[in-house]
Amino acid sequence: MTDIEIAQKNVMIPITDVAAKIGIDAENLELYGFYKAKISFKELKVLQEKADKNPGKLILVTAVTPTSAGEGKSTVSISLADGLNKIGKKTVVALREPSLGPCFGVKGGACGGGYAQIVPMEDINLHFTGDIHAISIANNLIAALIDNHIQQGNELNIDPRTISWKRCIDLNDRELRNIIVGLGGRMQGVPREDHFTIAVASEIMAIVCLSKTIPELKERISRIVIAQNYNKENVTFGELKCTGAIAAILKDVIKPNIVQTLEKNPAFVHGGPFANIAHGCNSVNATICALATGDYTVTEAGFAADLGAEKFFDIKCRSAGLKPDVVVIVATIRALKMHGGVAKADLNKSDCSALEKGFSNLKTHIENIAKFGLPAVVAVNKFATDSDEEIKLLESLCEKAGTKAVLSQGWEKGGDGTIELAREVAKIVESKGACYHPIYELELPLTEKIKKIAKEIYRASDVDFSSDALKKLKAFEEDGYGKLPVCIAKTQNSISHDPKLTGSPSDFTFPVRDVQLYAGAGFVVAFAGDIMTMPGLPKAPAALNIDVDDDGVISGLF
Repeated sequence: MTDIEIAQKNVMIPITDVAAKIGIDAENLELYGFYKAKISFKELKVLQEKADKNPGKLILVTAVTPTSAGEGKSTVSISLADGLNKIGKKTVVALREPSLGPCFGVKGGACGGGYAQIVPMEDINLHFTGDIHAISIANNLIAALIDNHIQQGNELNIDPRTISWKRCIDLNDRELRNIIVGLGGRMQGVPREDHFTIAVASEIMAIVCLSKTIPELKERISRIVIAQNYNKENVTFGELKCTGAIAAILKDVIKPNIVQTLEKNPAFVHGGPFANIAHGCNSVNATICALATGDYTVTEAGFAADLGAEKFFDIKCRSAGLKPDVVVIVATIRALKMHGGVAKADLNKSDCSALEKGFSNLKTHIENIAKFGLPAVVAVNKFATDSDEEIKLLESLCEKAGTKAVLSQGWEKGGDGTIELAREVAKIVESKGACYHPIYELELPLTEKIKKIAKEIYRASDVDFSSDALKKLKAFEEDGYGKLPVCIAKTQNSISHDPKLTGSPSDFTFPVRDVQLYAGAGFVVAFAGDIMTMPGLPKAPAALNIDVDDDGVISGLF
């Protein structure tokens, strides 16, 4: 059966029953039908206080550099949570919400796969509780208010040429990357160049994911830098005096969503920033709710350890005061063979030589996790084509690299397929060997923070900043933003900036072509290589396979 067929045959239990397992009463849920709910503000405050006093153990799931062969990070996260519950560890999983862009594009949804899924799969992958739509509206209301302010007299003397706030939409639409707005005469606005990003790259998405309360949400929204005035001074959104309106749109969005795994275990699914162009982690509130209600929390960060994990440690954990206990690095023998030079069509053939060569990619991620003071275990997401010889070789290579490789068969067996992995994770957690620390200090200049990540995590020999990027970074520091963390936007298909450099490249020059200030979110974004904030659709988008029948049953989602 396909993933969606497995999900549709599953018999869910009421979400009130799922929440009751972790001590949340029905009166503290805001129901979206029988199987989805948001946590009320009243309960959210209770859980925040509980997590501050006695949080559970925090497990991060990351992965090797993605390949077209697939790695299964969400599948492992979900099945690991189910497996930990099976061995008696009260565990809650916290994941990101899927974006519609990948769902209709090439990557698909983000609900796991096989017998390790969160449900209702179709709802979560499509509109869910409307969070991302609300984020899009809030983002675009800011854009409309900026343009209207200029049209109605421009009291703040905003220079339209300096507007940095972009519109957004939760789809892959390359035609909207660069556009002209305000055409049609004086009553239609001021003509200028404008841009769209995908909604999950919006600063509003980052702000929602990092805000714990409505007051914090308002404060972050008000400090968004939207443009400069004609005196070259920053203009913040707070100066338009409409912060309350934006917060009103987002008041329900900051409440975490709760759903269930196929095995009826609780899952908080909330927030969805991409890791290649944003900070790549589910909301702080979702993680806090999981830490408050479970002895163990399993969460994931987008893409590989060079992207999602680094941002999880250096941005999210630092901002929220989180202290992870162990990291699970998901790998497949198929992916490692691709990093070793094997074509996708030949992956079914046993090839220990290519596996050993491609292991360099996994080894780099293992080393990177250690730089944050954390222990790691490798979850080998098993495929039927993996030979015993390849499995033994990978176990040996991991042992030499100072970690352990454990087979994960969650796709085929659900929680039963990750019991050995769950036991190993619990063993590491209970050994209390974690000593988490960020990779850089906030006191470093912005250029040095970027260099630190590029050299320590990506293995670059040097960083080449464009003159424009250097000019902006200097201005950010002069304006008081020098102590912010950095969020690097780069390809997910390589540890480097170049998607063609597979395996474990080194001694390359890392190019930073532009930077952008996310003052509300609280970080500076550095754009490397050809990365774009609005993806495009592939030649054969997933939308070609998605349909719905006369009874409203959806097919083709994955």
